[in-house]
Formats: sequence, C-alpha cells, structure tokens
Amino acid sequence: MSVWLFSLSSLGCMNPYENKVIDESRQGEVLVMEKPPIAAKKFFLESYGCAMNFSDSEIVASILAGKGYSSTTNFHEADLILLNTCAVRDNAEQRVRGRLKEYNIAKRKNSKLMIAVLGCMAERLKSQLLEEEKIVDIVVGPDAYRELPNLIESIEGGQKAVNVLLSLEETYADISPVRLDSNGVTAFISITRGCDNMCSFCVVPFTRGRERSRDPESIVNEARNLFERGYREVTLLGQNVDSYVWANGKAKKELSEDEMKNVFTFANLLEAVAKVSPDLRVRFSTSNPQDMTDDVLHMIAKYENICDYVHLPVQSGSTEMLSRMNRGYSREKYLERIAAINKIIPNAGISTDIITGFCGETDQEFSDTLSLMNEVRFDFAYMFAYSERPGTIAHKKYKDNVLEELKKTRLQEVIALQQKHSAERTKQGVGKVHRVLIEGVSKKSEERLYGRNSQNTVVVFPRQNFKKGDYVNVLAKECTLATLIGEVV
Repeated sequence: MSVWLFSLSSLGCMNPYENKVIDESRQGEVLVMEKPPIAAKKFFLESYGCAMNFSDSEIVASILAGKGYSSTTNFHEADLILLNTCAVRDNAEQRVRGRLKEYNIAKRKNSKLMIAVLGCMAERLKSQLLEEEKIVDIVVGPDAYRELPNLIESIEGGQKAVNVLLSLEETYADISPVRLDSNGVTAFISITRGCDNMCSFCVVPFTRGRERSRDPESIVNEARNLFERGYREVTLLGQNVDSYVWANGKAKKELSEDEMKNVFTFANLLEAVAKVSPDLRVRFSTSNPQDMTDDVLHMIAKYENICDYVHLPVQSGSTEMLSRMNRGYSREKYLERIAAINKIIPNAGISTDIITGFCGETDQEFSDTLSLMNEVRFDFAYMFAYSERPGTIAHKKYKDNVLEELKKTRLQEVIALQQKHSAERTKQGVGKVHRVLIEGVSKKSEERLYGRNSQNTVVVFPRQNFKKGDYVNVLAKECTLATLIGEVV
C-alpha cells in the first residue's frame, strides 16, 4: 500500500474528485457471498468507488439472494451482471465503460444475459446508458435497490427498466446485508445516506440525495449480529457521520432547536455500538470538520474499543479556497479541531483528504496547504488533482482554470511532503507495544500475519499459531514508511 494512503476499507473513500494516486486495488473487485445459497440463477457483481458503494453491494446481494439468485465469480456463467458504479471521479467512470463493452460482447453470445448499472453513475448518466448508447438493460439509483426484482421482471417481459428516484426516507435499515468477499473480521455498517453539505466540487448530493439517518436500534443490532458471527471490527459509514441524528425518523433540517436538544447523536451511537462488546472494535468514516463535536472525541477517549483514529478531510489549507469549496469552516477552525483531537485523544492517528488545483488556486493558496500539512503532520492522506464533475456547483459557478500540468506538479509536491510526514509518524511507533487485531496473512510472506493498531497503522509480525480475529500485543522493532514490523509479546 502506498505510504500516503490507507486502506479503502478503513476510510470509505468518499472523495468527489479525480483520484490520481489512490491505490485502486479494490476498484472493480468481484464480490462474492460468504455462503451463497444454491439457486437456479446466478449474478455477477462488480463494485467501484467508495466504501459506501461496497456496503450498498452487500444490500443488493441480500435482495437478490432473497429472490433465489446466487453469486458467481465468472461473468460468462451469469444470468445477471451488475456494476455498482461511482460518479465522483472520471477515472472510475471510464473503467466502468470499458467493462460494459466487454460484457456486451458476452451478451451477443447470450441474448438472455441482463446487464445492470447501479449506484451514482447510474443516477448521473441514466438516459445516456439506457437509451442513447443502449449498452445496459437496467439502470438503478442508490435509493431504488429494492426495485431490482421488479425491474428484472420488466426486462424479461420486454420492457425498459429504470428507477433512479431519490428518496427522503430510504435507509435499508431492515435489510441484513450479505457480507461479500469478507475476511470474516471487519465489516461496514451504513448509518446515514446522502449528504446536505453541498461542497462545490462534490456530486454526491445530486447522486445520493438528501441526508437521512438510520434507526440506531437497527445499527446496534447489526453490530451485535456481526460480533456473534465472529466479526471483531465494524466501520460506521456515512458521507458525514458527525451529522447523524435520530429523532424518530425526522430529518435534521426539520428539527426545532428544542427538538435538537433531545436527539440521539453520533456520540450516542458510538457509545451504543461500543457497548455491544469490549472486543468489538469501532471505527467510523467520514467526518466533517464543521460538524465534529468534542462529545464525539470524549466518547472515543472513554471507550478503549473505539479506535483512536480520526479521518478529517481538510481539502485545502487556505481559508479563501475553503470558502470557494463551500466547506463551512476556515483554516483556523480546522486547526482548532485538530488541537481538540490532540488534547482529548493524545495518541490519535489523524488522516485527511487534500485537493490540488481546484478552481482558481493561487501559489499562495497552495502554499497555505503545505504549511497546514507541516503544522498538523498527518499520519496518512488521500491526495488528488482536481477533476471537474458535471452538475456540481463548481462546474456551474467557477472556471477549471488551473493547468493540468500545474495540478500534477502541485500534487507531487503534496505527495512528497506527506511521504515524509508518514515516515515520521510511523517511526514514532517503533519501540512501543501495539494491540493489533489480526486481519489475515501478509501479502509478502505466508509466514507473517498483519493487522492494524488503534491508530489504523498496519502492523506485521510472525505467524506462529495465531489466527484471524485474534487480538495480540506486538512490540514494534522496525518499520517501513507506512508499516510497523515486530514480534508478539
């Protein structure tokens, strides 16, 4: 894994701009059920984009399994091919288009094969995919997955099949996701859907709709069920987890000031999930600096099984740039949040997102980003060169006027600085004992296992007789740029 990145499963990469350096090892990943049922019909499901998309794929698999489908890893034997897509980066869209061409070749050989595009790209390009290019049979938006069985029947009856309607209520809270391609140790739990923030570069509010929170009881029950099945870590997912509120289904914007005083908050939810078991680790992603409260930080400090790790996207170190991005906070406010994290959770790992070359970025604004990086010294970062997305506020309001070459030059400078900071932060873990949850066998050696510590740093150590799902204490003796290497003590 590149030193400036952390795993997709830990972040939930919900970044609405083109990714130039991200490790996309999970992009286009073929997802299969843990224990697929025996069925007459088979589906092949491929997912692109953020952790929310992978979580949605587990919901889709559950819906299809309920209708008698089983999964396959060979699309040539599938009756139904589904691509769960991402619209936040042009790179992901182009990869999906390439796959659709390949699947349409298979369709010429099997006229009964159905091809479905799901998710954000489906929402954004519905007419183009279904009517103009005629390369798919079914188009389903993120809030219409329950309709898949009906849409499949429509296709079988010779009709067009499309549903991209956005919902103000849908959370899929009553659906138990089928855990796809699971390591049996870590799992996602979606707690919110949609987003109300309207960052100017972001297409998510237009493809996933308005923000709504899920019933906390269903979230806690899902976490408990996972723990009873042997899982030992859950990541609570949302476009902005800190804005989670539950007031008997009312949206946050519908609540009065008095009602807001008595809502069930994200801090409350963290505590409720942590109480499932002290052996169930809890992570979350993604936070927004304008919404993260000290209550959340104190809750992390209170429970050992809530990981000492915060992913807090900054995007830019310039207040002027943050205003154009409509981020809702200034450089000073962001640094106040960082100071609060360091005070309340002294050993916390902190990561971020950074964009270079957003509309109108000056030399001084870019310099402000570098100076903020030097002040904070992040453990990890997702770094991107800005890529304009149709339909966003930035697309309508600003000119994408930073030269591509300059965007990339600035990106490389950011990467180089983050590499330095990541190496420094990782080295600080040498000589210390880390509690590690084992996730599997190291990719580089069958004789070693790997896991992560509370701060989300990967730790590698000799295999011995340990197994996935065990907790071990590892003394770190050396490190690479982003990985600790040690022995169990």
